[in-house]
Amino acid sequence: MKQLKTPIFWKEQAKKIFFVLFASITNSFALNNFLIPSQIYAPGVNGISQLLSHVFKNGFEITIDTGIFILLINIPIALLGWFKIGKDFTLYSFMTSVMISFFTIILPISPLTTDPIMNSLFGGVIGGAGIGFALKYGFSTGGLDIISMVLAKTTGRSVGSLLLTINGMIVIAAGFINGWQYAMYTLLSIYVMTRVVDMIHTSHQKVTAMIVTNDPDALIKAIHAKLIRGITVIPAKGGYTGLDRSVLMIVISNYEMYDLEQAVKEADTAAFVNFMGTNKVVGEFLSPDQQKARRSNQ
Repeated sequence: MKQLKTPIFWKEQAKKIFFVLFASITNSFALNNFLIPSQIYAPGVNGISQLLSHVFKNGFEITIDTGIFILLINIPIALLGWFKIGKDFTLYSFMTSVMISFFTIILPISPLTTDPIMNSLFGGVIGGAGIGFALKYGFSTGGLDIISMVLAKTTGRSVGSLLLTINGMIVIAAGFINGWQYAMYTLLSIYVMTRVVDMIHTSHQKVTAMIVTNDPDALIKAIHAKLIRGITVIPAKGGYTGLDRSVLMIVISNYEMYDLEQAVKEADTAAFVNFMGTNKVVGEFLSPDQQKARRSNQ
């Protein structure tokens, strides 16, 4: 018998759809009103798409909208993510990239200021807000996030270092194409965008969650229904109430924070959760493929 979806499930899906639109509109607005008019490049696929649009227009006299390149590049990336990372994450990420492409095409390119520094700052802040909330609700704006996660699984390098490498190439390309002052403007915009994402979401690759609960068994069952992660149960006592409780300690990736939050909400609405940045993990930390293999053997 198929299990019915709970009201919490549909509420969270509605939130995700809202933030798909929010991330799409903010990124498109940042591109068309701040970055593209000033020849300042966004990080990731959006920046690569800007570069390609510029090269085709100035090198071959062929005008192709940046939004078209965003869509074309994200199609094979979405297929890669679908098979290598996970369907839910990839689906919402691809939806966001499609909507960014759509809004970038239909919204007019209308600069609000000619000051390149102001364009760098505001383009970074507005674009970063969209990316940050997308990550907060369990998906991304597509593109290099998905590629970096796949490469990290095969090369062992961190997602952050791969993103840094690719974005560094965008900065260098901006310098060669438009002049080195534009490379510096691009670097400023990427830095601001990264800081805003960190403020909204988290700058850490891995996160330790400490969950104080009165019903550890139900909570462990709910978490394992969404994630295959080791959980340590620590006996505890409330300092104010004096009641016996349990603390669940679990280390997850930052992309799994949303799923963990939903599991806690479903199993124990009174639970207290504290997320802490984790710089390094020594020991077994399952990759998405290892989690999938464990789940299939259960």
